[in-house]
Amino acid sequence: MPRRKKNFACGHVGYGSKCHRCAHQDSMREEKRRAKNAWRQSFNHDPIDLSSLPKNVVLKARDIIKKLQNKTSYTNFRGKRLRHNRFIISIPVTRHYRLICRDCGSFVAPEAVVSHEDYNVCKPGI
Repeated sequence: MPRRKKNFACGHVGYGSKCHRCAHQDSMREEKRRAKNAWRQSFNHDPIDLSSLPKNVVLKARDIIKKLQNKTSYTNFRGKRLRHNRFIISIPVTRHYRLICRDCGSFVAPEAVVSHEDYNVCKPGI
């Protein structure tokens, strides 16, 4: 006796007790939701607010911050002191973003990641 295809409530046709296509889509949606929540939760561990930045900038900024906390010199990242305030250090994260840090003597403390446009506008004296 041949098996008969079923019409599922979702409109798909197939064999079995449930629609495997819809089950796969649901599992993919759940996986994306978990990944998105994990990404949002990862911002809780950052010393500065990075939540409004693009993902590639966030990842690179986190890498630079972690290396700065491990006593790597800011000059390794092409960082420079500002002319008008020598205690403030600007480190390029990408072509369009800069990590602003403050020199606290024995360590460099990150303060913010700003766009290059905002960085140029608020930089007095140059």
